[in-house]
Amino acid sequence: MRGSRSRSLTCGGRRRYSRRSAVVVQRQVASQKAGVGFTLHPLTGDKEVIVIEGGYGQGEDVVSGRATPDTFVIDKKSGKLIETRITRKTSMKTTSRSGSGLVTVRVPKSLREKPVLTEDELRKLWRLGRALEEHYKYPQDFEWTIERGEVFLVQTRAVTFLAKERVEHVVEESPIAKGLGASPGLGTGPVKIVLGMKDLGRVSKGDILVTKMTTPDFVPSMVKTAGIITDEGGMTSHAAIVSRELGVPCVVGTSDATKLLKEGMVVTVDGSSGNVFKGRVTVVTPSKSTAEEVEEARNLITKTKVYMNLGVPEKIRDYANIPFDGIGLMRIEFIIASYIGEHPLYLIETGREKVFVDRLAQGIATVAREIDPRPVVVRFSDFKSNEYKELKGGEKYEETESNPMIGWRGVSRYIAPEYLQAFKMEVRAIKKVREEMGLTNVWVMLPFVRTLWEVERCVGVIEDEGLRRGDTFKVWLMAEVPSMVFLADEFSRLCDGLSIGSNDLTQLTLGIDRDSGRLGRLGYFDERDEAVKRAIKLLIDGAHGAGRTVSICGQAPSVYPDLAEYLVSLGIDSISVNPDTVVKTKKLVNQVESRLGRTAVQRL
Repeated sequence: MRGSRSRSLTCGGRRRYSRRSAVVVQRQVASQKAGVGFTLHPLTGDKEVIVIEGGYGQGEDVVSGRATPDTFVIDKKSGKLIETRITRKTSMKTTSRSGSGLVTVRVPKSLREKPVLTEDELRKLWRLGRALEEHYKYPQDFEWTIERGEVFLVQTRAVTFLAKERVEHVVEESPIAKGLGASPGLGTGPVKIVLGMKDLGRVSKGDILVTKMTTPDFVPSMVKTAGIITDEGGMTSHAAIVSRELGVPCVVGTSDATKLLKEGMVVTVDGSSGNVFKGRVTVVTPSKSTAEEVEEARNLITKTKVYMNLGVPEKIRDYANIPFDGIGLMRIEFIIASYIGEHPLYLIETGREKVFVDRLAQGIATVAREIDPRPVVVRFSDFKSNEYKELKGGEKYEETESNPMIGWRGVSRYIAPEYLQAFKMEVRAIKKVREEMGLTNVWVMLPFVRTLWEVERCVGVIEDEGLRRGDTFKVWLMAEVPSMVFLADEFSRLCDGLSIGSNDLTQLTLGIDRDSGRLGRLGYFDERDEAVKRAIKLLIDGAHGAGRTVSICGQAPSVYPDLAEYLVSLGIDSISVNPDTVVKTKKLVNQVESRLGRTAVQRL
């Protein structure tokens, strides 16, 4: 309320105005929920969304970053909820019963893992955000509180930091920790765990600072780091805001990074995706295609379909404008490691099969819904035993294998009596997506196939769970083992298509450990080796002879355009590549087909 003006007479008879101060009287809101909102995405700079973060009780802990809030991303134009991140909320600040101040209390168990906001409350906050931006003509950072379903605006201000252009990173490895991407970019270095001010002096230039949460006292050390990881906090936390201003990659809200990561271990922080990887990961920074190049590729019609590989479900929205014909490989390892985090058999033992099925189905549906009716080929899990062991509860169920790469993986795991029930959960997740969610564009692929009899048994399990091959449901086999090359026609009778996994096929054809740095540096591992190319030709000829389609989803076509050209010349039906190479691959395929005189006929 602004000061009011009253008239008064001076001794000279002249009339003057004096300004009086006003007293603002406000009702104290008994906040049940509170948080912040942005009318653009504070990480990506996307102006087409509204981001809401919230927690129970007073909003002090959310705003300060002492609590990790629930996060909701809403389409600004339609109000549609497009992304949700629900955290485990254990404590909250509320007014004491005596009214003497704020006290910290436990969140009721029934509410700890539920979304803090209802659909109606999110709708109200979406409208509020739109109204604020429309009024101030500039992106807003606002604070809000809710009492009995009524939303109150606490304050609003212009966004003081607009995010830099976001750069996506395609990473093959699975993360060892996951949180919320708070400041984009990649940073690699040794871990320095800071649990108090006394530890800050150990942080050196190029270190990865790992802590529960940062405070202003941390800033001198934050400036020196290659990356920052916190257990707690959201996009408005101190760590997030300062990291963005400093241009330091940052991941917040991991819950347990200070316990999971060890002092001195080398990790890579991906502040765009929120993932933390062990070691110095191999990444591809996508080249940016101009709008003209994308539109040109979109107008090209090719007989060879150009599919896209995908690992993190939420990334599909970032690639919506890319002209791909479907997802040729959707890895579910990211969903299991990041959104479930527990060994499937451990979930079964503790009676929580539904958690696995529901979360896996949700991740798959995120992609299938976005690109429907284009197909999504979901590869069943292909963890190795050492990777399964790292999941919560995994030690109990996994043996130590001397060479997990060619050990208990793929179909051999699915049909084993001790793992069969876990595989059935994956099948039920697919069934849920197709039948309950109505997304019939979802197909499946069996990885690391070795023998005919194991495929027969595995397909039998899928059918027993109610999924049968037909016009809308396809079962593909991943061709990675030389036995499939020699028996391509026999394997083809058991499926609808084959998809070449060039990394493992090269490894097993040439007898090279694909993880061997020494052999790699010496040039032994090369998917373009003549033996590998002949194996691919035999496979394509055998499958086509049996009337089946052939794709390739290994990394090779993304890296070697000459191999992609060779595959088109062999008549391969589709090529699935990394997102950053879809446009140039489609143009290359069109050029090769034109040169070869292939008729552009669309087929699946």
